[in-house]
Amino acid sequence: MPDLMRAARFDSAARTLEVQDVPVPVPLPYEVLVQVKACGICLSDVHLLDGSLPTSLAAVTPGHEAAGVIAAVGAAVQHWEPGQRVVMAGGKPCMACAACASGRLERCPNVEVMGFGYDGAWAEYVTVPGGTLTAFPEWLPFEQAAILADAVSTPYAGLVQRAKLAPGEMVGLWGIGGLGVHAVQIARLVGAGLVVALDPLPVARERALDRGADLALDPLSPDVAAELLAATGGKGLDLAVDLVGAGAVLSQAAASIGASGRVLMVGMSLDPIELGPGAFFAFQNQTLLGHLGYGKPDLDAVVDLVARRRLDVSASISDVLPLEDIAAGVERLRTKQGDPIRLVVTP
Repeated sequence: MPDLMRAARFDSAARTLEVQDVPVPVPLPYEVLVQVKACGICLSDVHLLDGSLPTSLAAVTPGHEAAGVIAAVGAAVQHWEPGQRVVMAGGKPCMACAACASGRLERCPNVEVMGFGYDGAWAEYVTVPGGTLTAFPEWLPFEQAAILADAVSTPYAGLVQRAKLAPGEMVGLWGIGGLGVHAVQIARLVGAGLVVALDPLPVARERALDRGADLALDPLSPDVAAELLAATGGKGLDLAVDLVGAGAVLSQAAASIGASGRVLMVGMSLDPIELGPGAFFAFQNQTLLGHLGYGKPDLDAVVDLVARRRLDVSASISDVLPLEDIAAGVERLRTKQGDPIRLVVTP
């Protein structure tokens, strides 16, 4: 094992990102050292670097969508062995709160996010708890396995677990980027009766139709509300999903649902929430659902779906970059140059 590795380090005070030599981390007894083979660039990483999603750490290695090969295991790790191909869940419980102390790790209110609360995988090696790992088949490329740990797991958890999307229901998806394109696939897989994709970019709307959307609309069109109402037979959507994270998007989504409809917030935003007249929202028995990330069972589920070839993410990798080009990759995502679905770095 080398003493040093290359890692992209973010200085949160100076807001600078620099690839530099740092010590290879040593796993604690319950941790595993993984040699990173691929790690995605997510829009939340862009927000980390611009300060809109801050970290409490003075310096951190970003990257939370990662896959690799186990290089070493801690003394207390039993199940995992060096050489196994694994994808890493991008978070861990704090292990210091009352919920964690009582064994209810899924109720931890202080979950630490990989690449924000502890060092992530824009590096040659990373240490993670053994319980965050999921094995994946030999035939699946590392780049595709890596993006399962957010770009696919997050919309899966949002639609299936949080919003309880049921077969036959009508769903609208705002924002067909890295999360939205997979939300379209998952909605079809669940059995949604109508999948409407909304995005201002023509290429994104075409992408949605290619992945299985029944209808793709421009949310900036003055006719979009009438088009949604017509598509749902005048009933309104059962589920409207904001995958962008913007107040205007959330308002439009909320206005599109019918009686007993749900609005799901997947994209993160600091914008104020405006849902229209409260009495109407209550009278229609409508629901607003907040959502963050995914749980380990969700990652296991999407890995199984891909392994059993029920879900294909092969078209989601827009480009693969070396770690040394990480800053350029972040800028490409920030400016939407080439309209990428997912950019992936290979340390």
